[in-house]
Amino acid sequence: MAGFILNAQKMWDEVLINADPRVEDWFMMSSFVPSLVICVLYVIIVLLGPSLMANRKPLDIKNVLLVYNLGMVALSTYIFMEFLLSGWATGYSLHCQPVDYSNSKAAMRMASACWWFYISKFIELFDTIFFIMRKKFRQVSFLHVFHHGIMPFSWWFGVKFVPGGFGTFHALLNSFIHLMMYTYYGLAALGPQYQKYLWWKKYMTKMQLTQFILCLIHASQLLYMDCNYPTLFAYWIALYAGIFLVLFANFYHQSYISHKSKPQSNGAVQNGVKEKSN
Repeated sequence: MAGFILNAQKMWDEVLINADPRVEDWFMMSSFVPSLVICVLYVIIVLLGPSLMANRKPLDIKNVLLVYNLGMVALSTYIFMEFLLSGWATGYSLHCQPVDYSNSKAAMRMASACWWFYISKFIELFDTIFFIMRKKFRQVSFLHVFHHGIMPFSWWFGVKFVPGGFGTFHALLNSFIHLMMYTYYGLAALGPQYQKYLWWKKYMTKMQLTQFILCLIHASQLLYMDCNYPTLFAYWIALYAGIFLVLFANFYHQSYISHKSKPQSNGAVQNGVKEKSN
């Protein structure tokens, strides 16, 4: 057992040789353990939460939700703009785009945008906690939990090794989707009188599906293109996009095609989950 641990440590040390030294001292970046622990705790809360709330009344946290969603709109907008201004609107290629590991202003700005995107994925775990506090257990679906639970940990590796370049295309799209989603979700939390502004519920899921299709097409380029970008990360992005394309397509089919004859409640869409307004 000791030998196995030593060999694993040796292999990990060899992997770390390729880590980006610029982010070594950034918050949460020296080790993947804190990210892993938080994601595991998140799953534990999801499993235990319904039992803990079973004999309690749903919590009225409307004001908390309003502040939270407004904050997430602001953060998602900031991250989206930073991805644009540090690369995707200032010269990044949609084809081969290596990571700039220099200390130039643009390169550091892109690395910072990646780090903020990574941090935002931890904040988004509160989506699920708020569902549980309000006893909206049906909203805590496999799709919802899987999406939230895997993103923070997987993005630690993105920031640690490739904070920029080709792989940030999906983060650019995702940050835009989230600023739209939290805008929608915030309006839904205001109450029934705002339902007239929520006519675009169905289109949020379509936007999410489009996001995954674009990510698949973009990532697949490295299957036949020579590019100074680690193909392992491109494969991971393609796999991730493919899995969620299937899951979100199934959600769309269940919600808007197979059940289209049933009355649909006006509510927000949270990572493929419809949330009834309060």
